[in-house]
Amino acid sequence: MAKHLVVVESPAKCKVISKYLGKDYAVRATMGHIIDLPEREFGVDIANDFTPKYTVSKGKTRILRELKDEAAKAENIYLAPDPDREGEAIAWHVARNIASEGSDVKRVMFNEITKRAVLAAFDSPRDIDMNKVNAQQTRRILDRIVGYQLSPILWRTVFKGLSAGRVQSVALRLICEREDEIKAFVECEYWSIHGIFDRNGAKFSAKLISIDGRKSGSNNENPLLPHSGAVKDVLARLKGEKFSVVDMQRTEKSRKPYPPFITSTLQQEAARKLGFSAAKTMMVAQQLYEGLELGSLGSMGLITYMRTDSTRIAGEALTDARSVITKLFDDRHIPPSPRFYGKSKNAQDAHEAIRPSQVNLEFSPNKVKAFLSRDQHRLYELVWKRFLASQMENALFDSTRVDIGGGGCVFRASGSIMKFDGFLALYDETVEDAVDTGEGQNEKLPEIATGDSVEKDQFIDKQHFTQPPPRYTEASLVRELEDKGIGRPSTYAQIIDTLKRRKYTNVEARRFSPTEVGYMVKNTLVKEFPDVFDVGFTADMELRLDEIESGGADWIGVLKKFYTPFYDRLEIVRKNIKTLRTQNQEITDKKCPECGENFLVVKWSKNGKFLACQGFPVCKHTEPLEKNAAVPTDEKCEKCGSPMVILTMNNSKFLGCSNYPECKNTRSLSIGVRCPQKDCDGSVVERKTRRGKVFYGCNKYPKCTFASWDKPIDKKCDKCGNPYLIQKEYKRKGTLIRCPACKAEVENV
Repeated sequence: MAKHLVVVESPAKCKVISKYLGKDYAVRATMGHIIDLPEREFGVDIANDFTPKYTVSKGKTRILRELKDEAAKAENIYLAPDPDREGEAIAWHVARNIASEGSDVKRVMFNEITKRAVLAAFDSPRDIDMNKVNAQQTRRILDRIVGYQLSPILWRTVFKGLSAGRVQSVALRLICEREDEIKAFVECEYWSIHGIFDRNGAKFSAKLISIDGRKSGSNNENPLLPHSGAVKDVLARLKGEKFSVVDMQRTEKSRKPYPPFITSTLQQEAARKLGFSAAKTMMVAQQLYEGLELGSLGSMGLITYMRTDSTRIAGEALTDARSVITKLFDDRHIPPSPRFYGKSKNAQDAHEAIRPSQVNLEFSPNKVKAFLSRDQHRLYELVWKRFLASQMENALFDSTRVDIGGGGCVFRASGSIMKFDGFLALYDETVEDAVDTGEGQNEKLPEIATGDSVEKDQFIDKQHFTQPPPRYTEASLVRELEDKGIGRPSTYAQIIDTLKRRKYTNVEARRFSPTEVGYMVKNTLVKEFPDVFDVGFTADMELRLDEIESGGADWIGVLKKFYTPFYDRLEIVRKNIKTLRTQNQEITDKKCPECGENFLVVKWSKNGKFLACQGFPVCKHTEPLEKNAAVPTDEKCEKCGSPMVILTMNNSKFLGCSNYPECKNTRSLSIGVRCPQKDCDGSVVERKTRRGKVFYGCNKYPKCTFASWDKPIDKKCDKCGNPYLIQKEYKRKGTLIRCPACKAEVENV
């Protein structure tokens, strides 16, 4: 029988850690929080210094009983949940509920699940850090106060089932305010002129940047060429002009490598490079951290702890990284000394950065690929390359900038040639929502010097329009939350998942836009509780939690300071609840057909909008807001021969038999494209997967198995003859038409 009991969070860790510790240690998992606030009651005694009422988490009674039985027989109890506030709180709850008086209970922490790290942690156990526990407890109580006391406000003013999360509502506010910026944006026209110049037979392009010393304002405010008339004037004055180089600058520029991943940057880069949601990134990272079977390499975790805000790296890992880089490349790619990265202003710096737990070629992504799923391998490769690149030499570029003058106008061309790849030999970050200044091209320029004359080949003018700020993607939203100090790395995935699950936002082309419900929730909360849902206030509360963790603040004092003004405002809002409800209801000009006295108002439910009598609850008349009229078509029902009509349900359109309910035949609505499969007479229809993702397939399925994630277009490719094109959505390029076979892009369809 095992002499020692080790308690971890996840069952995935049990097998790996058991191998490291041996048969004298029984490793058991809590499966997350084993004790928590009750699900169906407030669970916080505010009058008694915010004392929480803890209960056994749902479904954890058996696990707790088994842990108690094993603890009673063990000589020592080691608590080894994750090394963060949540893990510390889990350890504290376990200790309070399974340890008997006089039991030897110790806390062990490791940043990576490798034999070396685990054994080192057990050699130097410590006591539970109550400051960390109190910081987690404070956050939990804060969230419970806001959620339980403000959600009923939304139920009574909008509809039942909505939630008011303390941090999620601030994230929703950011999304709504960005949408407001987009709606308020006024599109402005501007033009550009590019000159094609010739120097001794070598042609290059340059963009017009100034006229008589005047330049465009930032973000194309006060543009140099506001309309086509200005373009004609410039082209007229340049006719017959001679051009020469008025200025030239050659410089050597360097690019420093990116720091190793922290939680937020991992989520951002995985979204941009791999298309992962924040939740998926954290799920896969957890698998890589907890430990996997690697054949002859044994069982171990492949990355260090993935919830961190620190770029700090252990000295041993730095030494190993430099050795690996030398083997992969050469000494030129190694800087004279290891690189160290600064700490961000909001970082707790509790753990190392996210890096490979074993920094050697034996555990390179290619060597372990056979033991990983596709997603695990792709994320591990991202972590592995980013970490090694962070310890490599700068990339060097020869940059040249040439200004061409003539007729009072200056054209600029820019060229950049890589001299030394440095860290770019291994890794480059994906840039999202980059702003193209258009100041010049990045092309190879001819040998040229100040004073040299150049020949004008042609001028190309082009019309442009200013663009509104882009909607948030998961990556840019995480970056914004981090920059503003809202939430912590471990909470970002949950925040975003809640916004999507509650249907406060829509996600189209991977970008967030608020739904009507999201707007109503945001408007109600921000208007009535401006302090609680203020970005600055929320960020300041994170700093207070950090102070509690470091021992610099009393957790009860922090809660009291928050609750007093919050409660005063809550009482005012509760008294005005009828007024708030009326403000969220749109009064129509339609009289109630049942009572004849009141007008109908637009109300909300979880199923959408509907009309209800203003005299509720005396009159309980309701009716649909819009009756979905059936649109006739020329198609016939294949079952009974009646005409088919277009019906709308839950925002989805489909074909249904006009002979309903006698005939209940339905089918997907064609997008007007013939099936491109050879010898198939079907048409392409829009379908959805079980999880609601849209794809396109043949209406003759299963006889015809044609399917495409991208919308087909009924046009033959001019280059390769493929029978159809597709409409493809890109994160940065937007919507493009291309051939799925030869990948050629098509401008005009």
